[in-house]
Amino acid sequence: MYTATAVFDLLLPGDSRSLKAKRSYVRPIVAALRRFEVSAAEVGALDLHGRAEIGVAIVAAEAAHAREVLDSCERLVAGRPEIELLSVRRRLHGEED
Repeated sequence: MYTATAVFDLLLPGDSRSLKAKRSYVRPIVAALRRFEVSAAEVGALDLHGRAEIGVAIVAAEAAHAREVLDSCERLVAGRPEIELLSVRRRLHGEED
């Protein structure tokens, strides 16, 4: 069994000057990520209007499958034209960890 996580650090557009505006960008991204059958949520920069951190987690039988799913999630986030993906932090934990 393998668990994999990724945290996406996002720069939001300049018009996200309120938490309500911020949610209008974050919520559709989280919903789209969940289509990959992962757990996804906003996990950081909660009080910052122009930034967001979205976390994704998956449990898989094979490490390769976990990596493939995280790759798909990263492509989805990076492909969003309205936001800028600043960084991605990934971790993979196996049975020996």
